[in-house]
Amino acid sequence: MTERIYYTDPACIEFDATVIASSTIDGRPVAVLDRTAFYPSSGGQPYDTGVVGDAEVTDVLDLEDGSIGHVVSAPLAEGVRVHGRVDWARRFDHMQQHTGQHILSAAFDRLHRARTVGFHLGAVLSTLDLDTVLGADALAAAEQEANRIVWEDRPVSIRFAAPEEAAAMALRKEPTRIGPLRVIDVEGFDLSACGGTHVARTGQVGVIALRSSEKFRGGVRLEFVCGGRALREFRLLRDAVAGSLRFLSVAPQDLPSAIEGAQAENKDLRRTLRGLHERLAVHEGSALVDRAVPVGAARVIVDALDGWDQAGLKMLASSAAGQPGVVAALVSAGTPALIVIARASDVGLDASAVLKAMLQRFGGKGGGKPDLAQGGGLAGTQADMTAALGQLIESALRPGP
Repeated sequence: MTERIYYTDPACIEFDATVIASSTIDGRPVAVLDRTAFYPSSGGQPYDTGVVGDAEVTDVLDLEDGSIGHVVSAPLAEGVRVHGRVDWARRFDHMQQHTGQHILSAAFDRLHRARTVGFHLGAVLSTLDLDTVLGADALAAAEQEANRIVWEDRPVSIRFAAPEEAAAMALRKEPTRIGPLRVIDVEGFDLSACGGTHVARTGQVGVIALRSSEKFRGGVRLEFVCGGRALREFRLLRDAVAGSLRFLSVAPQDLPSAIEGAQAENKDLRRTLRGLHERLAVHEGSALVDRAVPVGAARVIVDALDGWDQAGLKMLASSAAGQPGVVAALVSAGTPALIVIARASDVGLDASAVLKAMLQRFGGKGGGKPDLAQGGGLAGTQADMTAALGQLIESALRPGP
């Protein structure tokens, strides 16, 4: 067994201990100490990091025998005395988020009878799962109530209760653990059985901010941030909004409508551009047909073109192949290259077979039908690809004896 210092003193980040066991787990050296301030992953809260002796602690494990294993960067010999130091920035961040979760869960429970059924403390943000779907007003009300408790700077204390004593407590959630309980008491607001680390006063949480919500398993999943994370989130949003305001030259309150207007304008421009592309493709397609080379009864166009994307090449090739007897095989000028092969309905050529042969030789991916096939990712020179296309098409149109 390991004495868990964080159970009674979550703010303790330096301690002395003795290594009582040294082993490997999954190929990683693990040291077990007789006492530790390092918190292992448990109850939705991640593990602490820091140093023990001269070794870095990269993970902390809650072992089946009740001891705590410290995954270290270098093995530690059994029996040696070591000094441990927990990374305070990481620990305090976890304390802020976990205490904020208790307060937020209690607010939802008190205001809306929405019970917490899941919690995960992530590296950037945390999630809270409620068993009830709530609207925007209900979410805002719980967020406001939670922050009221934070700003009142109420004490957060740790209590230990025997099973019979715990049974008489007004715990927010029925405990699943059997035996004595460690209870976190947010004065006058929340009483919950929990083994995690928490701040000493609610004011240390700073602020609780709901980031997003979505329906999840019959209830709702919330993303939230507390304390330092909320400040980082604010800075991120501030900089993003400030940049958008400068770009669009509007006041903050006009930003949503300005973005909506810009999206509508962009949609109209894309529609206009597509129409112009189609008209240009018809014009350019006719010009390509004028340069077509007779191959048997067909007229064949093989060319490498610059300035056309996949959609443009497809429009151009299809336009040219809209004329009787025409085969249009086009590749883009860049590398990796795009390719489109189209043929008129009266030409006996399988465009997909030609494409498959090209992909086998030059790489890339693609597919299609006998009358139209397209692909991308081809690697080769324009000269090699157009030469190969010409040979493949001519062999298909002029089969040997």
